[in-house]
Amino acid sequence: MAAAAVENPVELTRLNSYVGFDSLPQQIESKLLKRGFAFNVIVVGQTGLGKSTLINTIFASHLIDTKGRFEPDEPIRQTTEIQAVSHVVQENNVRLRLNIVDTPGYGDLVNNENCWDPIVKYIKDQHSAYLRKELTAMRDKHIADTRIHACLYFIAPTGHTLKAIDIVVMKKLSEVVNVVPVIAKSDSLTLEEREVFKERIRAELAHNNIRVYPFDTEDHDDEERGLNSAIRSMMPFAVVGSERNVIVDGKPVRGRKNRWGVINVENEQHCDFNYLRNFLTRTHLQDLIETTALVHYEAFRSKQLLALKESSAAKAQQAHA
Repeated sequence: MAAAAVENPVELTRLNSYVGFDSLPQQIESKLLKRGFAFNVIVVGQTGLGKSTLINTIFASHLIDTKGRFEPDEPIRQTTEIQAVSHVVQENNVRLRLNIVDTPGYGDLVNNENCWDPIVKYIKDQHSAYLRKELTAMRDKHIADTRIHACLYFIAPTGHTLKAIDIVVMKKLSEVVNVVPVIAKSDSLTLEEREVFKERIRAELAHNNIRVYPFDTEDHDDEERGLNSAIRSMMPFAVVGSERNVIVDGKPVRGRKNRWGVINVENEQHCDFNYLRNFLTRTHLQDLIETTALVHYEAFRSKQLLALKESSAAKAQQAHA
């Protein structure tokens, strides 16, 4: 029996003159910039929690209209709907295709049993569509990616505990997508109430084994693990969204006026909006995309291919019977 090959460490060889392959990162960057990037996010939460407003605030543009009821006589949706919109936004030379999926009707009925099914089905359908394209003999060089990279889950600012539906749905969603919990309209809570509420939610998430994003993988180094730990200690993000400007010290800022004063959305002493936006766009956007591909999609893909293999084996057995 042949001995297993042992890899010897390769020594670093010094070059005698400039070759040019140090431009490889720039070559990759140039190709990626021409192609552009895609980011797919789904927002889940009951009507009236400011889902559309928060998305518009994060991306500093009006991307999605509210789907809530404006009049008392408007009919209540009897099922959870799935509504997707796409926009291309550009910052400096970077083009980002944003696919935003709203879920109007979720959790609005007295009996909300299985109201999460259409959401889970939609997420799995995107994985299935990607897998079909991946397995096609003449597949595209670059497959259009509609897999959901992030789920913003909106928690009502009750100040008490999570509702039973929140626990069930976040548990279901965390199995198929990166779940990022946020406390909606957090300006309705005092700072003390907000911190107590956050601690209770973190305890309930841990007690129910709900894995929210970010979570550590083998590929993360110590610095990344430290950043993830700091973010998890801040979750759920207590947020306020606003597309309107209010005047603070003679300057226009995005915020809301209430009877206690002005809430400056971007003031970190008022809410966690800045932390959430930086987390989603500046530090973890690429990791959200990679985690979707390497964790959630890979789990779905392995399961489907195993089922396909077992089905083929069963058919072959029947044919020989």
